[in-house]
Amino acid sequence: MYSTNEALRIARNLELDLVEISPKASPPVCKILEYKKFLYEQKKRDKALKSKATKIVVKEIRFGPQTDEHDYQFKKKHAEKFLNEGAKLKAFVFFKGRSIIFKEQGQILLLRLAQDLEDIGTVEQMPQLEGKRMIMFIQPKKN
Repeated sequence: MYSTNEALRIARNLELDLVEISPKASPPVCKILEYKKFLYEQKKRDKALKSKATKIVVKEIRFGPQTDEHDYQFKKKHAEKFLNEGAKLKAFVFFKGRSIIFKEQGQILLLRLAQDLEDIGTVEQMPQLEGKRMIMFIQPKKN
C-alpha cells in the first residue's frame, strides 16, 4: 500500500497512468495502467454483457371488431407462430369511425384469442380500451 504521492511517482517513472478503480472504498483502490487500454477493455466488457442480455420482441396482430372466422383463424395461426418463437404478442382491435359501438365484440374477440392460445401463452394484460384501440398483451409460456 502506497501513499498517493508515491503511487503517482511510480506511475510517472513507468510512463503509465494512475487510475482510481474504486473511489468509495476506504482507502480508495487505484491501479497503475495504460488508461486508453483500460477504457477499451471496459467498453469491450460492456458490449459483451449487452449482447448476452435477452431482447424482448413484440409482434402485433390487428383485428377489426367484425373480423370473420377465416381471417380470425389465419391471424390466430400467426399468433401461435410468434409465441412459439418466443416473442410477446400485442393483439389489438382497431375501431374506425362509428365502429366504436362494437366495443363488446372487440373484447369478446380478444378474450377468445386468449382462450385459444392459453396452452402456449399467458395473458399479461387483459383487453383495455385506449383511444380507438382495444389492446391485449400475451407472453409465451416458459418451458
